[in-house]
Amino acid sequence: MTLISPASLVRLAGNAPWAASLHYRDFRLLWASTLLYSLGTGMENVAVGWLIFNITESPFMVGVAAAARMAPFFFLGILSGAMSDRLDRRSFLIGINLTGSLVAGIMALMLLSGEDRAWPVIGVVAAGGCVLAFALTTRQAYTYDIVGPSHALNGLSLASMAMQAGGIVGSLASGALIGAFGPGWQYVAVVASYLAATVALLGTGPIVESVKAHRESILSNLAGYVRIIKENRILLVLMCLASITEVLGFTHMTLLPVFAKEVLFVGPVGLGVMTAVRQGGGFVGLTLLASLRDYRRKGMLMFVIAGAFGLALMAFSLSTNLFFFLAVLAVVNACAMAVDTLYKALMQENVAEEERGRAMGSWVLSIGTAPVGHLGVGGLAGFLGAPGALLVNGGVLAFVSLAAAIGLPRLRRLP
Repeated sequence: MTLISPASLVRLAGNAPWAASLHYRDFRLLWASTLLYSLGTGMENVAVGWLIFNITESPFMVGVAAAARMAPFFFLGILSGAMSDRLDRRSFLIGINLTGSLVAGIMALMLLSGEDRAWPVIGVVAAGGCVLAFALTTRQAYTYDIVGPSHALNGLSLASMAMQAGGIVGSLASGALIGAFGPGWQYVAVVASYLAATVALLGTGPIVESVKAHRESILSNLAGYVRIIKENRILLVLMCLASITEVLGFTHMTLLPVFAKEVLFVGPVGLGVMTAVRQGGGFVGLTLLASLRDYRRKGMLMFVIAGAFGLALMAFSLSTNLFFFLAVLAVVNACAMAVDTLYKALMQENVAEEERGRAMGSWVLSIGTAPVGHLGVGGLAGFLGAPGALLVNGGVLAFVSLAAAIGLPRLRRLP
């Protein structure tokens, strides 16, 4: 299986609306880097869930592992945003990628040496989560640097599409590698993908930023963050909505290993296929969103998609065969990726230029509340079963989305 290059995408798409940002050379290189980095994270996502469930036979411990990967987002979100606003984002992102390679290499050595205890594995997973927190913040802000405000929604959508495409290939590769060689060698492949992502970034040029002269120290950035949140109510409400969506919606991925092993009986290869289909649904959703380019009713669209996300999650309670499950999974992630991209775009569009890194730090902080959801959905699955847990979460998300759309007219009217 080969990954299509961004240059090939430009030739195929021509002047198609969804491909607008790919006409920027530096964005094409960033897109390729994102694709390669996501190949590694896609492999990790499958491996961690399968590995922990195989060791412990506990859905709750799968939730603990997912929480350990996401918890650093909450604690490091503000710091990652402050550092992204202060440092050269290109150089910072290169350093982050190299650090991710190091952490994945440590996991590979542990597993190849026979480590079969859950907590040491979870510890390294948490370290990888720390790296990912900085990577997500900086990558989103760097995307905006390259494409500018007029192509922000398109660029962020295309960057998320690269993440989905890499995740699809990574998920399929992970299932195959674990089945054939075990998780240790799969992590060697993760290291290689992170290093390749770093090489792609080396070709990008410096960004001429109008905000450079106004850059504050990291400590001043951190202090200013409280002021931004206090004064910018739109950003604060978007943070809350992103957090609620993360806790109730995105945590469905925690239960995929449980569905694979105990509901659908498809094993690690099946889990890889499920994860790939999930990523494929996200890819389709993002393609549709990217085609909107500079859409002027993003606030209303955000609420509609969030509500659809909740309804799709509720459909999991009816999933008794693999094909129906895969169809629902694709729809769920199409909604998930689209609404998440809208959160990121609206956050960056509603702050000053020099505050965009902190805006993305706010997004990372918001999705850092996911451990609450991962632990909660794991506990619910223990009592209600995996389908019942997603029925509850989906119903609450749909209700909150409808109530927010009615009660927050200012957000509903955001362009």
